[in-house]
Amino acid sequence: MTFQNDLQHPGPQGNSAYQRLLDEIREGTLLPGDRLREIELSERLGVSRTPVREAIRQLEADGLVTHVPRQGATVRSLDYAEVMELYEMRAVLEGTAARLAARAASDVELDELEVLNDRLAEAGTGADAAQINRVFHATLLDAAKNRFLAKSMLSLQKALLILGPSQLLDGDRAQAAVAEHRRIMAALKTRDGAAAETEMRAHIQAAQRMRIRALQDRDRSIEESQ
Repeated sequence: MTFQNDLQHPGPQGNSAYQRLLDEIREGTLLPGDRLREIELSERLGVSRTPVREAIRQLEADGLVTHVPRQGATVRSLDYAEVMELYEMRAVLEGTAARLAARAASDVELDELEVLNDRLAEAGTGADAAQINRVFHATLLDAAKNRFLAKSMLSLQKALLILGPSQLLDGDRAQAAVAEHRRIMAALKTRDGAAAETEMRAHIQAAQRMRIRALQDRDRSIEESQ
């Protein structure tokens, strides 16, 4: 899925720089609190400072970058409460998408979801698994056939990028996600909207619990290093 801001339209180089920086935030190359220095980024990305400035402005509009006094543009950090709120909204929106998809999805779309989940099972962990998982969720959202829901999810997905790498880097979580997807698929195939929503909410809540543990581990590591 391509993330673009509806209000700003940077040039080709600016858009390329924007996509590169989005990928680096998603992959954890750029971490919350990291400064975005125009000169450094222009040298690393191989573009002039103008497209870098455009990319940073768009990331600000997305809510992924903020200006910190005496530091400048910085990748935004989320506190614990914000992370919990994000997952709560994700459960609501993706649960609704699953319920709507149970009614609106075509047989072709359901078949494609099954193929994607089989590919996810084969991929195991890593970047390929994370990408397949994103396509699975995007395909399910498309199958819901509700443009307003899709727009709301786009905004939420941008905020979720701040959390960094996918939890599918963990083998146990990757296996569990495949099993959870299968339960969602079973409900979709029987056109049981309520069950599809329940299973999707359970899927998101499982990811939320793992994210909480990861945040707690990170905080303990920071405390121990001080």
